[in-house]
Amino acid sequence: MPAESRTEMMTMMMTYDATITADAKAHSERLAALIRTEIEAAGGALPFDRFMELALYAPGLGYYVAGSTKLGAAGDFVTAPEISPLFGRCIAEQCRQVLMGLGGGDLLEFGAGSGALAAELLHALAASESLPEHYLILELSPDLVERQRALIAQRAPAHCDRVRWIKQLPARWRGVMLANEVLDAMPVQRFRIAEDGGILECLVELGTDGFCIRAAPPVSAGLVEAVALLQRQMEAEGRSLQPGFTSEINPRLAPWLRGVDDCLEAGMLLLIDYGYPRTEYYLPERDGGTLMCHFRHQAHVQPFANLGLQDITAHVDFSALAQAGSGVRLALAGYTTQAHFLLGCGLDRLIAESPADPAALLDLSAGAKQLLLPSAMGERFKVMAMTKHLPPPSEGWCGFSMRDLSGRL
Repeated sequence: MPAESRTEMMTMMMTYDATITADAKAHSERLAALIRTEIEAAGGALPFDRFMELALYAPGLGYYVAGSTKLGAAGDFVTAPEISPLFGRCIAEQCRQVLMGLGGGDLLEFGAGSGALAAELLHALAASESLPEHYLILELSPDLVERQRALIAQRAPAHCDRVRWIKQLPARWRGVMLANEVLDAMPVQRFRIAEDGGILECLVELGTDGFCIRAAPPVSAGLVEAVALLQRQMEAEGRSLQPGFTSEINPRLAPWLRGVDDCLEAGMLLLIDYGYPRTEYYLPERDGGTLMCHFRHQAHVQPFANLGLQDITAHVDFSALAQAGSGVRLALAGYTTQAHFLLGCGLDRLIAESPADPAALLDLSAGAKQLLLPSAMGERFKVMAMTKHLPPPSEGWCGFSMRDLSGRL
């Protein structure tokens, strides 16, 4: 059979957790109906990135824009700002250094989650007399905007007047842009290497029992070229993608960074997320890709389960991110693990300067372990900084002073 007609079906049925309420299941079914309509309109198959976009962001139905609780004990996952205030205090140290280098500036956070990071940053920057004039939050979810507004009012009431919410990037910006666990929620294209070495795309189709994935000749513009480039890069490193290898590519990184570049006059883009450099992202043992779903603090790999009620993510290829930044006017300023970044920003000092109350210190120490330990978040999460028209200070950027791993990209 010729390669262009060979396909492979990977069945992933649409299922629900037994504890899902009738209202939640009805919500999920409405989203499924919308996706089915798109599949039919597209001729019977939908690129995986479009499915993921609908599952997460379809107006009124997608996971991130509907009203369910997502973060914390009552949600599906927890992020570093909820684990410990030390995370925000360390980020504040890096922001303070940037704002000093600029002689002022503002903060902009992409997708502020619960609002915990914004509240802690405002509190910490006020303590160091480094408050920005404005703190913008680019948030697409009306529900999350209200949750963020309430939490910031509770934890940083004196600084609420500095915060405002936006739906798109401003035309001009100076300061620090923050993206904590944002890039992993960008829709990704999925590909598979065929038995003859050709490139297939993972498409979402309608099966007899719900949605299913079929590896078929690519329909997304640019996918073949992107995977072919990846193959050449790996061959230059003495490796190759073997038949059956399935993984992801994020075609939206470069356009997203172009938007940041167009907006940013001077300052730093600070990115915190879980991921790998290319040499680790496409290891032979990672031949199923990095796609991961999160539902009520359980991780699994079934994107059609609990549709619209669970998170769907993919790890970040930090090599691709750095390469996309070099294609615009953003200079790579540093890349390291979360543990090294937080220690470089003075986490140990911040604990030592904290009140001596034994219970408070015990809480801080427990949170610090979650942020730093390799078995927790310390090495799984990476931090990358890109700058524009902002030379580093003589002492270097504090977050990358302990160890800069940019050479691994």
